[in-house]
Amino acid sequence: MSRIKKLVMATNNKNKLREAREIFSPIGIEVLSQKDLNIECDPEENGKTFAENAKIKAEALYSAIPENIAVIADDSGLCVDILNGRPGVYSARYAPDGQKCSKLLDEMKDIPDDKRTAYFECCIAFIDENGEYKSFSGKCMGKIGYEEKGTNGFGYDPIFVYGDKTLAEMSAEEKNNISHRGNALKELYKYLKESE
Repeated sequence: MSRIKKLVMATNNKNKLREAREIFSPIGIEVLSQKDLNIECDPEENGKTFAENAKIKAEALYSAIPENIAVIADDSGLCVDILNGRPGVYSARYAPDGQKCSKLLDEMKDIPDDKRTAYFECCIAFIDENGEYKSFSGKCMGKIGYEEKGTNGFGYDPIFVYGDKTLAEMSAEEKNNISHRGNALKELYKYLKESE
């Protein structure tokens, strides 16, 4: 079991919380949302990298919590090689919700199969109860499909192909095993387990 019993995650996104809870519950860590602590915290994400944005969010949340509890914040996005890494840190702001996949598919309509490589990247900022900061990252390599497929997942999952299916066609368990956020959370999990 980890010496840390509670983590507050800088999100109210149910999917992110579920993923973190599934990964940390085996070592006895309870993952709370900002809402669980009645904290409103939405700093401006003006970093140039995923790691910078994650750190901005983690520091803002850590200073908003009245007691010393460990916090984690993540920033992640989709990087398409042929688009020079776009949408990248602007993944969430690339298009309005519900239109991100169609906009990207439109932008990629004339790109041949061998040039459709892409990856999801996630950086997690962790600040322990004493204010010590660490960063962890994970990637998931794949490619951009030609149409939206699947009903699970969120964001760009319906067009991101890993192996022979999109992330939105996978079960939560399958996705956690290979996802960028899952990989970053596993790095943090290893760190917490080793620092018991």
